[in-house]
Amino acid sequence: MQTMANQLGGEVESSDHREFGYAQVRARGHSLLLKEIEDHTTTEGWGLLDVWMSHGDRVKTLPPGFKVIASTDSAPIAGMADEDRHYYGLQFHPEVTHTRQGMRILNRFLQDICACDASWTTENIIEDSIARVREHVGAEKVLLGLSGGVDSSVVAALLHRAIGDQLTCVFVDNGLLRLDEDRFMNALAGEDDPEKKRVIIGNTFIHVFDEEATKLQDVNWLAQGTIYPDVIESAGSKTGKAHVIKSHHNVGGLPDDMNLQLVEPLRELFKDEVRRLGVELGLPSEMIYRHPFPGPGLGVRILGEVKKEYAEILRRADAIFMEELHKADYYDKVSQAFAVFLPVKSVGVTGDARNYNYLIALRAVETIDFMTAHWAHLPYDLLDTLSRRIINEIADVSRVVYDISGKPPATIEWE
Repeated sequence: MQTMANQLGGEVESSDHREFGYAQVRARGHSLLLKEIEDHTTTEGWGLLDVWMSHGDRVKTLPPGFKVIASTDSAPIAGMADEDRHYYGLQFHPEVTHTRQGMRILNRFLQDICACDASWTTENIIEDSIARVREHVGAEKVLLGLSGGVDSSVVAALLHRAIGDQLTCVFVDNGLLRLDEDRFMNALAGEDDPEKKRVIIGNTFIHVFDEEATKLQDVNWLAQGTIYPDVIESAGSKTGKAHVIKSHHNVGGLPDDMNLQLVEPLRELFKDEVRRLGVELGLPSEMIYRHPFPGPGLGVRILGEVKKEYAEILRRADAIFMEELHKADYYDKVSQAFAVFLPVKSVGVTGDARNYNYLIALRAVETIDFMTAHWAHLPYDLLDTLSRRIINEIADVSRVVYDISGKPPATIEWE
């Protein structure tokens, strides 16, 4: 909306009242886009929408021909429309699941205003993806880094259906999963910047894949489970035209000198769409609905420099977290949960003795598309059990905290 206003003769300014996360918008019913779309109604009869905001600027002056169609207290112009030209702009995000009427707004624009057909189905996505892979790859061989997560598993099933034995899957133990591996640890030694850590891990992954491709011979393609949120959050790392939220190891973390060409059949899909693809491809539900694990592994769940000592502490804390979530029947009720290692120490008391040990942060979120998220309201007795077990069973931990930040303003992962 801000770009539209700026280019068509309006004015955009920085706002003293930034909005990140949930907001309530007054929807003005005289707009075709928002007509009869509302979550609540005020006593005065105004329609209200529960939406998700993420902005620090706002439109100050409308372009010629536009009218206000939505507003909040801090953003008097939260939506604008030129009905004659069918130009619409919204300050909030209709595309995210936390905007409750977002799908209706998008359907109104696409089907009623633009007269588009809703033809993008799971079956069509699979057929189109198989056709594109066969067209690009031809008879050449493909190497896939298979982590066991939902994204890479769906890519494996899709590529196997498309090219069969031309596909070779490789699992890379980066030392930040279950077993230590010195190559990645040595590369990360002394580095505490989260962006640089992601790039180092991405570079090391690619060098491993290049070596494996040489051993296998005639491998020209590297397949990845890149999904659309990865592309969005890494946007500025390649174009320089957007802010980098964080480089994903399979997008902004790839070296320029890699020898393999990329094939990324999930690049335009969100996590919920990838899971629907997995169901259609016949993957087991425990694989499709397992919690996401970042490509860089524990490297982005250890704040600052990565050390083997820190990774071992974090593995044990995370295992306790997962075990208790399963016991309490909460694992499938949250979308993602994990522990984070904080390399700072806090005073504690063990018996009659003072101790001075590390902090563990626990994070659990609820989301569908992973573009936005609410923190999960875990029961107090579950949090109490988690805290007591982690502190009692891991001698190097003196304090446990629970992260209650939404996305936005925070990201789901800490780094």
